[in-house]
Order: sequence, then structure tokens, then C-alpha cells
Amino acid sequence: MLGSRGRGRAPAGRIHGRIHERIHEPWERDVTASPDSSINKVPSESLPDEALGPLEGPLRNGAVLHRTGFQLWLHRVLVLLFVFFCASVGVLLVILPWRPEWTDNYFLLASPGLRAFVSNGFVRGLCSGLGLLDIWIGFWEAVHFHDETRP
Repeated sequence: MLGSRGRGRAPAGRIHGRIHERIHEPWERDVTASPDSSINKVPSESLPDEALGPLEGPLRNGAVLHRTGFQLWLHRVLVLLFVFFCASVGVLLVILPWRPEWTDNYFLLASPGLRAFVSNGFVRGLCSGLGLLDIWIGFWEAVHFHDETRP
């Protein structure tokens, strides 16, 4: 409350008569609503050639860097392994919740409450839905995979 002299709360920046500068954190500066603002963009002319990396797209002079044969095959193999992993885990998650092994296993025998939760139809359906999503992600990656074109 205000006193008899009309004093209330100290003005912003003043605490008990001493002035304190506000410390701005890095995340408090230059906040904009648009993620495409010029604050977030660094012109490529100001970056050294090493900052662009060996696998980036067009350079300043218009030349395009290509992956080496090893890098290209490594990328292909990694995509193939990712697709195989997604498909196999997805099939496992679709089928396993509806099998008796889902609830009759060593880990759930000691916990009847967890066993009842896992045997719930909603939880089984949720796991099967995640399996379908996993299969979809794997096949989407396989369909949308494309190699870098070579001249």
C-alpha cells in the first residue's frame, strides 16, 4: 500500500535506492514472431568455405560438391538398414500384442497390476498402431529415397 508520502513500489530497475542493470539472456534478445526473419539467417558469403562442409549443396562459385563412392554406398546401406529396422519392429509391434506371449512372460508374472494393464485392449491397440506407424515410416523412407545425380 502507499504510505503517507505517496511512496509505493520501487520503479523498475531500482531496488532500495540502488540502480541495477537488467541482464539480458541470449534467448531474450531479438525475439521475433517469424522464424524466417533476417535474424536467424546468416548470409553464406560471410561463412568460410570450411563452414559449408563437404556434403553441402551449391557453393559460391556455382559448383556442386558430390559425395564420394564410399559415402554414397554408405548412405544407401544406412537407408536400407533403417527401412529394414522400421519394417521389422513395426511388424513385431503389430503382431506381438495379440499373441499369448505378450502377457504370459517372465517379466510380467511378478507384477499382476502391470500384467492387467498390458493385457488391456486399448494398450494392445496402441502398440499395434505404433507398429503400423513404424511400418509406414520405413516404407515412406524407402519410396522417397533418391541418390544424388552425378554429371
